[in-house]
Amino acid sequence: MGKTLDQDRVLEFQERVMIDSGAAFAGLCTSIGVRLGLYEAMAGAGPLTSQDLAARTRLDERYVREWLASQVAGQYVLYEPGTDTYLLTDEHAAVLADPGAATYSAGAFTMLQSLYASEDALVDAYRTGEGVGWQEHGPALYEGVATFFRPGYAAALVSEWLPALDGVVAGLERGMSVADVGCGFGHSTLLMARAFPNSRFHGFDFHLPSIERARRAAEEQGLAERVTFEVAAAGDFPGGDYGLITYFDCLHDLGDPGAAFRRAARALAVGGACLVVEPNAAAAPQDNINPIGRSFTATSATLCLPGAVAQKGPYALGNHAGEDVLRTIAHEAGLRSWKLAAEGPASRVYDVRR
Repeated sequence: MGKTLDQDRVLEFQERVMIDSGAAFAGLCTSIGVRLGLYEAMAGAGPLTSQDLAARTRLDERYVREWLASQVAGQYVLYEPGTDTYLLTDEHAAVLADPGAATYSAGAFTMLQSLYASEDALVDAYRTGEGVGWQEHGPALYEGVATFFRPGYAAALVSEWLPALDGVVAGLERGMSVADVGCGFGHSTLLMARAFPNSRFHGFDFHLPSIERARRAAEEQGLAERVTFEVAAAGDFPGGDYGLITYFDCLHDLGDPGAAFRRAARALAVGGACLVVEPNAAAAPQDNINPIGRSFTATSATLCLPGAVAQKGPYALGNHAGEDVLRTIAHEAGLRSWKLAAEGPASRVYDVRR
């Protein structure tokens, strides 16, 4: 005989799944709103009719009206029936319409464009044990990742994380050479370069399209004389005598983080430091039962782990392997000083040295 189910618990879980599926569908609407500038057009504009918003964005009014209905249902936008107007509050605009705000979170939805498009490759990877490399995804992923992480770096890197490393800010102010490994679009590199004009910065990433974007950004910001970007792997980037080597949310993506640490141990100047930033996720599954933990573990299962497996190195950590694992790998590579320097809701920052 089959088990007798607790129907209340079945319905409770079904409701949770329906909430998640609704959020998944709504995420596409959010991505559309970001790409078409709908949130930006509503920011600070006060109450707007669908006709007003269509005129501001030069979009079809019928589609805009339908999009607004989805935003009201998700409580992203407020609706006033008496005037048939829609309002994006200033607080919501800080999350969806202002790329300069520390709370800007739209990049996550841009990432999803590419990850959903990679579903067939991910299904195959789960069956075969092979990987799905970073370069196998579409350009929306690279754009989304850079957009997602930049606000947090802009808010904390110069003001909190670097000062948490003993002696590093003083060295940057005097002038030192810095390697930013896994730099992507170069947002972290350029933030440091603007803050410390006496130092030189070198960004390295194995992904050519990202390096090309970083180079353009350096030119546009007038920093190309002190900032260089080169295609190089984390285990064999060029140069040496670096006073600071940084790894922003990238070590767990490597097939061989040990090789990256060994290279850092050789490339550091006497007294130099590594700044390691990793997701604030727990190794124990039960400790990730919260919104941030859920986001990180889901990203790991669809992006971080498959990307590391594709590199065919000795490790495939995922983004929630835990501090102990990375500290052990660093110690074996010759980086034996490991200290938690700062911690936030989404990030843990480590001061790592020989």
